Amino acid sequence: MKKIFLSILFIFSFITFIHAQSVQELIKKCDEYIEEKFDNVNALKTIEQAYKLEPNNFEVLWRMSRAYVDYGEHLPARNDEEKEQQLKMFEKALEYAEKAIKVNPNSSIGYIRRAIANGKIALFKGVFKTISLVNSVKADCEKAISLNNGGDIQQSVALYVLARAHSKVCEKPKFARSIIGLGWGDRNEAAKLFERAIKIRPNFIMYRLEAAKNYIEMENYQKAKEHLYAIQNLPKLDEDDDVYRAEAKDLLNEIKNK
Repeated sequence: MKKIFLSILFIFSFITFIHAQSVQELIKKCDEYIEEKFDNVNALKTIEQAYKLEPNNFEVLWRMSRAYVDYGEHLPARNDEEKEQQLKMFEKALEYAEKAIKVNPNSSIGYIRRAIANGKIALFKGVFKTISLVNSVKADCEKAISLNNGGDIQQSVALYVLARAHSKVCEKPKFARSIIGLGWGDRNEAAKLFERAIKIRPNFIMYRLEAAKNYIEMENYQKAKEHLYAIQNLPKLDEDDDVYRAEAKDLLNEIKNK
């Protein structure tokens, strides 16, 4: 009887080991699709397979959120039906980010992913129509920055998203947004946060482009030009970098005499 029990235990342990190994392989494959191949469709399919195997795995859950954002933001949005489908992807991203936080409330990446998902939804619906979402983005980024346990790249993402929130909120005059609870927006603070993100990841084009836009609004054209010139010689690290590089070139032409 003891031998039968040990045999069953061995088989169960073996199956568990193979199962866990399979999930880890799927996670690795998903990261490769996102970070190296820029293949959002297969990244989502791959991490969905991992989710079916381990629906409470924190590493799977936050990647599910990431995959839905990356997939959603590259969907066509030419009409109301397509826009609605895009919004659903961002809402799915939010759902998985919240699941990730429930599983591990002490990891910064969960809060970063929720901030990004909420940020996408807020931009989609209108920042000044979704005040609670925008304030949630700020709170989640600040929480992630204070935890700072997801590595340098994740910390840079938290800094960047918070900087962008400040910059976006500042599109309305302070007296108008203070009334609705968005008086915290500050372009100087945005600039500091962008620079901190850039210091961590100096080759990431998106950070420098958004920093430059913020400096242009501040009429600090010298700093804006520094980032825009730098962008032209940076490597491609993101699937949208060609678009960002072209936008940076256009901005340089606009402010070349300022």
